[in-house]
This record gives sequence, C-alpha cells and structure tokens, in this order.
Amino acid sequence: MSMGFGYVSPEQLMKDRADFARKGISRGRSVVGLQYADGLLFVSENPSQALHKVSEIYDRIAFAAVGRYNEFENLRIAGVRLADMRGYAYDRRDVTGRGLANAYAQTLGTIFSSGGEKPYEVEIFVAEIGDAPAEDQLYRLTYDGQVADEHGYAVMGGAADVVADYLKEHYSDGLPLQEALRLAVAALGHSGNGTQGSDRVIPSGDLEVAVLDRTRTQPRKFSRIKPSRLETLLGEPDASAAEPIEGSSKDEPPVAPPG
Repeated sequence: MSMGFGYVSPEQLMKDRADFARKGISRGRSVVGLQYADGLLFVSENPSQALHKVSEIYDRIAFAAVGRYNEFENLRIAGVRLADMRGYAYDRRDVTGRGLANAYAQTLGTIFSSGGEKPYEVEIFVAEIGDAPAEDQLYRLTYDGQVADEHGYAVMGGAADVVADYLKEHYSDGLPLQEALRLAVAALGHSGNGTQGSDRVIPSGDLEVAVLDRTRTQPRKFSRIKPSRLETLLGEPDASAAEPIEGSSKDEPPVAPPG
C-alpha cells in the first residue's frame, strides 16, 4: 500500500514538535534555582520590572519559568487556582509542590502529544520549602511533561548547559544567601569560552531575584529581593563615593598646620 505525500511518521512528528519547542525555549534567558542555607533562591536576568519569571503559587511554593510569557503565565494562573481550590476544600497542608508538579506534567504532556495545537515553548520550576534543608523540593518540568527532581541547583533556559557547568564546579551545600546570590549571578554571566575577562557582569537592575525563606515568621515564605537590598548583597560599588586624590592615602594622618 502506498503512502500519500502528506504522511509523516509518528516518530518524525514528535521529533519536529520537540525541536520546535526547544528552539523557542533556547531564545529565553536562563533561570537558576539554587538551594542555600535558609531556603531556595531563584535568579534570572530579566530587565522587565512588570513581567516576572518567578512568582508565588502558595504559602511555601514558588513557580519559575522560561520561554513564551503568555504560555507560562497561563500555567502559573492555573496552578494558583488549583492550589487555592485544594487548600480551601481540604487543608492548606494538602497543597504540595509534588502535587502541582504532577498536574503541570499532565497538562504539558497532553499538549505536547496532541496534534491539534502546537507544543508549549516553556520549561518551569516548581519548588517547595520544608522545615529543614533536607525537606526542600525542586522540580524541573520540560515542554513535553517530563519531571526531574533536582538537588542543590538547577538551570533552565537558553544557556542552561554553560550555567550548569559553572555551578557544578563552584557550588557547595549550605551557602549563605549572599554567597549563593553572587554565585548564581556569576554563573548567569559566564560565557563558557574559557577566555579570561569574557564573562559578563550583569547589573543589579537587570536581575529578578526571589527566595523561599524558611526563617520568615509569616506562613507565606516567598519574598522578592528589592533592588536596594540586592545592590548591598552583591556589593556593587557606590558611584557617588568620592575618589581619593592621586598621591594621597586615606590612612595617612592629617598634617598639622605650621606653628
């Protein structure tokens, strides 16, 4: 039996859909999810102050994404509604990161395998903070609904491989917030070409940073780090500070007047 000219094998169809989704995701800037001493840290290069890549889902659960904004925003809203309904109908403790990750996986998998619409060009993190570091959970979901349980750190987006290699070399458990933040920013700016001085220095104004902080006394553990605090944590120099006069030293005592 001869096949028509329009026939495409299922294997080729799935490969084409996967290539299409990966190409769209690769155009987005990376997001780093990283475990530090007091919780989970999320850092992304995002100059926009209105279109967030990292958001709160529920009391102890956060959501981060890369790819097409309208698609992952729809997923975020659906996750918030699901969490609210489950918490209202049962108990707030029944809303878990694992449950949300499974729901997202089913949605993404159904969309990817459906021939009626294009696959979502997104990757997402679903994170839940525990009472101890060993109880923290970080799930990475791909465009086709696959779920990975990450430990320590995870990266998604365009330069994910380069950023992940840098974190693999420099990351260690139990980092304080300041060191974890500086490491994440350095990894996002890493070029990966091995040339000294080729890494980018990302200004604090182009960063979106948020945490799930277990030390917060409020039930809601999600918090965004404001630009003023971000500059302090990154240790950026103050441009308004006066430069010392050439040939002088701040450590020299003042010269007494004659007589």
